[in-house]
Amino acid sequence: MDKMIINFTPTGMIPLKDQTPYVPVLPQEIIEDVEQAYKLGITMVHLHVRNDVSKKPCYKKETYAYIIEGIRKFAPDLILCVSTSGRTFTEYEKRSDVLQLKDGLKPDMASLTLGSVNFNKQTSINEPSIIIRLAEEMSYRGIKPELEAFDTGMINYAKYLIKRNILEPPFYFNLIFGNIACAQADLLHVGIMVKDLPEQSIFSLGGVGDYQFRINSLAITMGYGARIGIEDNIWYDRNRTKLATNTELIERIKEIALVNEIETMSSSELRRLLNLKKGYGEYGIAG
Repeated sequence: MDKMIINFTPTGMIPLKDQTPYVPVLPQEIIEDVEQAYKLGITMVHLHVRNDVSKKPCYKKETYAYIIEGIRKFAPDLILCVSTSGRTFTEYEKRSDVLQLKDGLKPDMASLTLGSVNFNKQTSINEPSIIIRLAEEMSYRGIKPELEAFDTGMINYAKYLIKRNILEPPFYFNLIFGNIACAQADLLHVGIMVKDLPEQSIFSLGGVGDYQFRINSLAITMGYGARIGIEDNIWYDRNRTKLATNTELIERIKEIALVNEIETMSSSELRRLLNLKKGYGEYGIAG
């Protein structure tokens, strides 16, 4: 790609205020962080929401709707992706709830993890039947899947879904590195996964924890997309002496891109590449 995709991940499902005061968890906090990121120049945002009281992950479309409405007041063109993660909620009905949003509240994209994932202390369960049902619901609703792959097997499963006409091009992938039970943050693992991607794929690289900056730096120098935000890493430095803000994380990769003479891709440009509607009141996959 000639320009860099910045996929902003402000919140995630794990960071809490007692770990870092900078993680946005309340709806208005998330909206404000996205506004700051939008001003810095991002391409898309990957949203998770939390329960207002417990601050634990939430699946309810009403909470997503409030945040989406707030973001689109200042960023009607920004590509919005919502989460259908199986890390906390395994039931199809809960994971697909956000896909029911319509019209001006409709997300452009929704995450689709292509297999189960073991994290340090938890499993994200993604049974094949659930993956297929979510993909089919996204297709029916005109929402583009954000395909999340943590190893080469998940890319192979995407190819299986393509053969079954469950996924249609162009494809967008997040390739995630550094998780303890998945592909690691080294050149061999990155190279194999990038090489295995199906044709007509657009992708970003993300790194977990200490590996976020390393993988982001590699992605930028190679002209790939970069997934960045407190969701994947709460620390600014590898020695863990400074907690990061989302703004600082974005500003740093923008500086690296500047040195490499790489511009950031706009939402409008990525919309055209992914065959998404133009925004400004029209969202999701173009007809």
